[in-house]
Amino acid sequence: MPDSSTNWRGFLPNVAIMTAIACLRILFNPGGESQPGEVPKSKAQAVADAFLKARWRAPRKCGAVAPLAFVLADNRVEAFDPTEMQELAAELESVLFPGRQGGQVCLMTFEGDETAVLKFASLSQQELAGLVAGQGYGGAAGRVHVITADAVESVPSTPAEAKILAAEKAAAEGAPEIPPAEKPAKVAKAPAPPKAPPPPPPAQTGWWGVYDLSADAFAGSLIGMRADLLEPPPEDDDKLLKRDLVCLTDAQAALKTATFGEILVPFGFWNLTTPSAQDAYKSRLSRYPLDQQPRLVATIYGTPREASLGMLQQMRAFLKGSFAFMDLRVDDATFPIHGLPPELIDSVTLLLTGETEFDRMSTIQKFVERKHTYDGKGVRQGVAGVASRAELDACRAGGLVRVQGPAITTLLDKPIAAAEGAPIALS
Repeated sequence: MPDSSTNWRGFLPNVAIMTAIACLRILFNPGGESQPGEVPKSKAQAVADAFLKARWRAPRKCGAVAPLAFVLADNRVEAFDPTEMQELAAELESVLFPGRQGGQVCLMTFEGDETAVLKFASLSQQELAGLVAGQGYGGAAGRVHVITADAVESVPSTPAEAKILAAEKAAAEGAPEIPPAEKPAKVAKAPAPPKAPPPPPPAQTGWWGVYDLSADAFAGSLIGMRADLLEPPPEDDDKLLKRDLVCLTDAQAALKTATFGEILVPFGFWNLTTPSAQDAYKSRLSRYPLDQQPRLVATIYGTPREASLGMLQQMRAFLKGSFAFMDLRVDDATFPIHGLPPELIDSVTLLLTGETEFDRMSTIQKFVERKHTYDGKGVRQGVAGVASRAELDACRAGGLVRVQGPAITTLLDKPIAAAEGAPIALS
């Protein structure tokens, strides 16, 4: 394991006297049995890191110091609020393990001095499981909480504390502790309880809330693949088509109960130009209720800069029977909107892909600089992948209308149900 203490000291060089420092650990499968569809730990690390950086905002600080170990700090308090940590745990659990029953993942926080926090960060998954079982660990004392979406439980941090707690519990129950000499040499084991059936695998899809900055309200939801939280989408058109068909099927099912706002469904640009892929799309679109057409948006990802007018016209004709609106999803802020006639498309959504905040803010600025041209065409501008409050503020300042991404909502199990609410970055 790398020297995590070096990382931590560099991460927070000046620790104030009144600073709450905690190490958050993610414990997979506290019961010790593998679960269907478990997220690979290597990918969960990146997902959790991005989530915490979006939620644990300045002046508080956070950083990864070891695999599945994150140090959290706040120089305004001496101890963290367990209720807030539980909310954080519930949200992170829903991101890492959507659709799981409660208790499949434990988030553990340890509060102590810097040395103790770093020791806790190095514990193995087996040692963490021992802590959950109330056995303590071989390090300095601290405050340990086991947090799930349903409960926050304080557990002893050391074996000595565990013994004291066991003695107090026995006394409270009126059962005198048996001296070691009187303890039976062997205790018959009770038969193991029958194993519960494994939980159903999580749904392949989820929903991103779409926020309208001009109205300061949610406007609808975009269906997407949960796999995209863990790794980039495939590049092969056949694989992309299969994903699109899953989204189309799940979106159709959601229309039965989701009555609010626009519903955005993805289509691959190049698959919309291929007869065989069009036939596959048609088989799904034929099931879509006509009365839902006015609220449905086809968002076409992978749109190249050189998309021809003829291609776009054919796509509009193909989709208009089921979708009232057509959105082009691009990753080029200088997409040549000036070459398209009015009313061909309804919106262009820019997907932020820059690796640094400077790159992403520069991309937003380039997109904003073309607002006059978009307004002249009657085409709405949107931004996807918004990941921070700074990016959200830049979109608002530039007059961009629709935004979506991890700073707006986490990936939800269902479409947004009402306009009320605020983006995560503002909550």
